[in-house]
Amino acid sequence: MRIALIPLVLLATPAAAQERPDPARLKASVDMLVSFGTRHTLSDPENPTRGIGAARRWFAGELSKLGEQCGCIEVANIARGFTGERAPKGVQIVDVLGFQAGTDPKRVVIVMGHIDSRVADVMDATSDAPGANDDASGVALVLEAARILSKEKLTATVIYAALSGEEQGLFGGQLLAETAKERGWNVSAVLNNDIVGNTLGQDGRRVADRVRVFSEGIREVEPSPAQLARRADGGEDDGPSRALAKAIDGVAKGISGGIDAVLVRRPDRFGRGGDHSPFLKLGYPAVRFSVGVENYDAQHQDLRTESGRVYGDTVDRMDFPYLAKVTAINVATVRQLAKAPAAPESVTIGGALATDTSVAWTPVVGAAKYRIHWRRADAQDWTDHLDATGSEAVLKGVIVDDTFVGVSALAADGSESVVTFGGRARPASR
Repeated sequence: MRIALIPLVLLATPAAAQERPDPARLKASVDMLVSFGTRHTLSDPENPTRGIGAARRWFAGELSKLGEQCGCIEVANIARGFTGERAPKGVQIVDVLGFQAGTDPKRVVIVMGHIDSRVADVMDATSDAPGANDDASGVALVLEAARILSKEKLTATVIYAALSGEEQGLFGGQLLAETAKERGWNVSAVLNNDIVGNTLGQDGRRVADRVRVFSEGIREVEPSPAQLARRADGGEDDGPSRALAKAIDGVAKGISGGIDAVLVRRPDRFGRGGDHSPFLKLGYPAVRFSVGVENYDAQHQDLRTESGRVYGDTVDRMDFPYLAKVTAINVATVRQLAKAPAAPESVTIGGALATDTSVAWTPVVGAAKYRIHWRRADAQDWTDHLDATGSEAVLKGVIVDDTFVGVSALAADGSESVVTFGGRARPASR
């Protein structure tokens, strides 16, 4: 049945106050990770107090404590051997995962950081490499997110992940992405947090009011015909990862006293990469969080002072109230997406040579209703929306030539999935 809907703008109601991340707890986690001396991927994994093995066991222990308190988090490791230019003799990569099972165990939301660290020589596995910001900050964020969200009931399964091998070749991200593929997980979102805890930049500027969120527009895995189709529909800025970034931006704007999520329209920093990259290669929606300004004297540096200039990724260079605000965006995003249904698999629109736009979408299991979004074709963000039931509708007076349209799925409590961009209906592939 087709329902004619009159365009209108609905005002969102403010979300109920939620528990805020604690800067002191985040600092305690970073301090503990730094205390292991080095967390280099090639460091001794069996040493009880120093190296990556000790750090991984500590993280697993902290997740296990949370699991015991809530009865909701199961801790497990995944592991595989990798060989590469930065691991010529091979290395066993271990990712530590905490699974908070939802009512839909196959649909997952992943929040992650990498636990390994390094100094200037990427093969130096013995020198002290505190890795406070890169990336104890991300691992501490993951742990704090687990502490807060473990008290809540969610629909999707949330995976809290500390990855190894990022500095040696994104091995931990590859391992987790391929595991998701092998196990048939329906990945709604991957939030990669890497360097998320400083506000003082290389040139002395302080940037404490924003965090960068990097995302791809057209999916890396889209074959040429699909890319051409997206181009024809005008959807270059609305691929799954970009839609995820826009959802994060919306969440950030709703956090009182929070910071801005700046959407950087490229997969990562210029010419660089992170552990979300292997997920993009397999077609999963994934983004990277990173600070608003970087300090390169505190990245991949030997601990030293030269001519009065201090080098090293140490705790004193971090801003924990800022890290708490980045954590709050992650927590609120995971909460929304894990309580929401999955996004519609596809959305099609029509209305050529007409003054109305027709919209149809694939039904989503567990959706209480759907939200149709639209915007003028010269805008980047959705400006109008209305809610509907069923699986199709007509936007009266909305001219398709001038408008972009997308649809999200809503849970009964209003939690919203990411928006699936609408394009022309195409013949099914044979």
